[in-house]
Amino acid sequence: MTIAPHGTAEQQALRAAVAALGERSLSPDALWAEAGKLGYLGVNLPEEYGGGGAGVVELAIVLEELAAAGNPLLLMVVSPAICGTVIARFGTGEQKRRWLPGLASGSTRMAFGITEPDAGSNSHRITTTARRDGGDWLLTGRKVFVSGVDIADATLIVGRTEDARTGRLKPCLFVVDRDAPGFHRTPIPMELSGDIRQFELVLDDVRLPADALVGDEDAGLLQLFAGLNPERVMTAAFALGLARYALRRAVEYARVRQVWDRPIGAHQAVAHPLADAHVGIELARLMTYRAAGLYDAGDDAAAGEAANMAKYAAAEVAVHTVDRAVHTLGGNGLTKEYGLAALLTAVRVARVAPVSREMILNYVSHRTLGLPKSY
Repeated sequence: MTIAPHGTAEQQALRAAVAALGERSLSPDALWAEAGKLGYLGVNLPEEYGGGGAGVVELAIVLEELAAAGNPLLLMVVSPAICGTVIARFGTGEQKRRWLPGLASGSTRMAFGITEPDAGSNSHRITTTARRDGGDWLLTGRKVFVSGVDIADATLIVGRTEDARTGRLKPCLFVVDRDAPGFHRTPIPMELSGDIRQFELVLDDVRLPADALVGDEDAGLLQLFAGLNPERVMTAAFALGLARYALRRAVEYARVRQVWDRPIGAHQAVAHPLADAHVGIELARLMTYRAAGLYDAGDDAAAGEAANMAKYAAAEVAVHTVDRAVHTLGGNGLTKEYGLAALLTAVRVARVAPVSREMILNYVSHRTLGLPKSY
């Protein structure tokens, strides 16, 4: 199990190659296509379906290095990490043959819908339901903050079905094609800028074939969290990459910017906050790759705890690092020329999504520390 952020010789070579790709002046679409062509988008997927046969460690490396170059591909958190992982682990042979080669090459993109207007972070309150209708399923419900539906070929939807034995609702996962009748999307106006848009989905008796159900109907939460743990690791990698990018820009500026007779980086009031940010980044990277390593080793329980803590630590250090970087540049930090101001809002995404910092602290307090729950 690899837990060091620099990893094996192969992982170091992967870092260097992806970093070089990230420095090229490519549009998001062109970068996605090139990353897929080079095998980076599917590095975690099985070789027999066109993937790299590696793991979440390697996929996190790809996203971190692209973000560290200032060119994160946010849909990597969803398409290969969540959807690709779930289908690779639990999909039928036909589902794997249909979806994984495209997800590995980047020619197919898949979105992920779990959050609902009235459920928020409480997956037990999901009301999107699937009921049998002959040999088909009928899926009905609403989802919000679903990323990239407009560019995705399909969406992996978290719904619930009724347990025939107990009558209770249990979570299940369904693949819904983008053009399925009854599947409607509406853009959500966001203050954030970026190449990935957010959508509200309405599913109005969407008729799905029996094989749209991914995996075992009774597996429930096992399959769901098989995708959510990589999602947290990848969110951490995204945040760490942006933190590294901001720190690099601030250090470069502090080395050469002179106001009096020496560079401003010589003053401890400028240097120490940047040094502190570097320490925080390195510590969060250790936890991120520990979580990824645990997941790749098959230890889902330990990976869940580590992934939550990694996401928390990376998000916090990213927010603080970007703030310090902007402050180092002063007024220049708010200009388009230096590319830091937009990160002030971008890194806050990692604090609230895919799960808020407070819910992670709830998880740690009652799952790790054994304290009673307040909800």
